[in-house]
Amino acid sequence: MLSRSDLASVPISPAEVVRAVEDAYLAFAAGDSDNPRKLSVAHPDGWSVAYAMLGRDGRRRVVAMKTSYKFDPHHDRSTKRYYTTITLYDDATGMPLAMMDCARVGALRTPAVSALLVRETARPGARSVLLIGTGTQGRNALPHLLAANPYLNRLMLYGTHPEGLAAVRQQLLHHHPQAELELVSDPGAAARGADIILATAGPGTKVAIEADDLAPGTTVVLVGYGLAPSTLADADRVIATSAEQMALTGTDMAGPDGRLRRVDAELPQILNRRAVGRTSDDERIFVYNSGLVLTDIAVAHALATRAIAEGRGTEVPLWD
Repeated sequence: MLSRSDLASVPISPAEVVRAVEDAYLAFAAGDSDNPRKLSVAHPDGWSVAYAMLGRDGRRRVVAMKTSYKFDPHHDRSTKRYYTTITLYDDATGMPLAMMDCARVGALRTPAVSALLVRETARPGARSVLLIGTGTQGRNALPHLLAANPYLNRLMLYGTHPEGLAAVRQQLLHHHPQAELELVSDPGAAARGADIILATAGPGTKVAIEADDLAPGTTVVLVGYGLAPSTLADADRVIATSAEQMALTGTDMAGPDGRLRRVDAELPQILNRRAVGRTSDDERIFVYNSGLVLTDIAVAHALATRAIAEGRGTEVPLWD
């Protein structure tokens, strides 16, 4: 059993996370891994929602089950409860490896996916980034983004929580001590000067960047909130990690007709060169980042392997 505190300080660099996530996508695209559709149940009054995800990583020979449960009756941070776990099984020996808290896994794999999406969709010559949001995803976004896109050198940040702004800066400087972070007060104006926009804000944000705020060639990546539906409806090209998951979880981005735009290409096929991310320099590209459990498995396996080697966690004789 690996708790949140057991995993909190296990060393792993953003570049290592990006490589693990990319390898998981390539294995899936090659047909070596399985990622069935997630199951979900929700309270009829919206008090809670739970998901169950099963996956098989054929290259690591690991099978895993991930669960997530969110209790949020009043849409208030003070009462919100969110728990995720993942259980890993060795598909070569048949032995269980670990049951572990999944908070850090999600906090790492999602920005790594965004980094790969940007790498494959950014226009040639892109240099500037606007990050919207300073929560967990915002705090991890820039180190992973720069691990895959080191040419980005104008880093802009919009947020409303002083402690979040400080945490984003601290995390960035930990990995890139020479980096400069520019705080912006007008996200719409900043968006008009950004080549890349990462929207990682929470559901309470008042920011909603519109399609009219985007210059030709801009790539926008939706992780949380911060983009208006027009950025999808008016995009020249739409990329997703999974079109199926976008259809399931992206309904709040539907256009005036109540429908989502068709996805032009998915990240696994782009990474193995069966599809392309960008077809022209001037395309405005909308990117939807939703997680595949295979990326959770890759990061969880890396963390669990290192944690166990360091003697962390508690061995539980569950089946004795």
